[in-house]
Amino acid sequence: MQKNKLENLASERSFPCVTISMNTHRTFQNNSMELDKLIREAHVHVVNEFGQYKVNNLLEKIDNVAFDIDHNYNLESLHIFLSDTTTEIVKSSWPITSNTVSVAENFVIKPLIKIFNRLEEYLILVLSQSDVRLLQATNDNISGEIKSEDFPFTHNPYLLADQDKANDGKQSDNIVREFFNQIDKALVKIHNKTGMNIVVVSTEKNWSRLIQVADKPSIYYGNTSTNYSDTADYSLATEAWQIVVALQKEGRAKAIKEMQDAAGHGKMLTDLHEIFLAVRAGRGDLLITHDDYHQSVKMNGLDSFSLVDDVTQPGVIDDITSDIAWEVISKKGRAIFTSQDEFKSMGNIALKVRY
Repeated sequence: MQKNKLENLASERSFPCVTISMNTHRTFQNNSMELDKLIREAHVHVVNEFGQYKVNNLLEKIDNVAFDIDHNYNLESLHIFLSDTTTEIVKSSWPITSNTVSVAENFVIKPLIKIFNRLEEYLILVLSQSDVRLLQATNDNISGEIKSEDFPFTHNPYLLADQDKANDGKQSDNIVREFFNQIDKALVKIHNKTGMNIVVVSTEKNWSRLIQVADKPSIYYGNTSTNYSDTADYSLATEAWQIVVALQKEGRAKAIKEMQDAAGHGKMLTDLHEIFLAVRAGRGDLLITHDDYHQSVKMNGLDSFSLVDDVTQPGVIDDITSDIAWEVISKKGRAIFTSQDEFKSMGNIALKVRY
C-alpha cells in the first residue's frame, strides 16, 4: 500500500463515497456471488439516499466494477473505493471481520491502514558456501532478484584460493568467515541505500557464522534453514514471511506494553469522544484499536457526535475509528489494529496522548 494512495483516499470528501469490503476465497464462484450481492446492496443504498438520477454516473460505476476484478488473483480480502472521481481496487493479504458496504462522505480506509502498517519490503539472502543470491520480497511474494556489482556471488573465491588450507578445519572455518564478512559488507551497503532488512536462508551453522562477523547484526530479521537448494523462490518467500509476521506481532505486543505504561502515567484515554477530541488537537501519539471494533456516528457540529446503529441514515459516518486512525497517522502518530489478547483489558480502543 503506497502512502500517497492511502492519503488520497483518506482525504477525499465527495458525497457519496462508496466502500465495499469483503473477504475473498480461492473458489471463484463464491467470490463472484458475494461481490454481486454487495454491489446490489451498494446500488440500493445510494439510490435510496440520493435518488436515481443525481448520482447516475456513480451508479454506473458500481454496476460495472465487477468487470475490473480478476478473482484468479485474489488474496485474503478485497476493497473497492468508488466516487464520481475515484475508482480504486485493493487486494489485501489480511482478512476482515465482516463484509461491509459503506456510503458516506468519505471512504472507510481502516483495512488500508492495516495493509500500510503490515506491508513489509525486505530482502532474502539465500546463503551457502558456494552460491549466494539476494531476492527482494514484499510480504510473502518475491518481487525480483538483486543483481549488482556484488550480487549474485556465483562462487566462493576464498575456498577456491587454496585447497590445502581448505582441508585444514580451522583454516577452512576462517576462510568461510572471511567470505561471509564480504557478503555482510555488501548487504550493509544495500541496506544503507534501501532501508530494507534481511531474512537469511541457510544452515544454522552458516547463520551463526554470518552473525558473528556481521558489522550491523540489527539489519538481519532472522534465519530459516529450509532446504534452499531444492526450494522454489515462492516457497522461500513463504518461509521468510513467517519470520517477518512474528516480528510484526512482537512489535504490536511492545506497543500494547507501551500503552499499559502510558495508563500508569495518566496518558491513556479510552473514551471514544475524548479520543476524538485529543486526536483532533494533535495529541495522539499511539492509537490501538481492536480488529472487531467499529462504531457508526452522526456528527453534531465539528466537535461532538452521537452513536448510531443504522448506517443507512443520511450523514452517518459508518466507522469513526477509521477517521480517528487516519487523523493520528496524518499528525505523525501511530495507529495499530490488533486482536491480540494482551489488549483485551483496555477495551476496544485506547489512545496514548503526547501531553
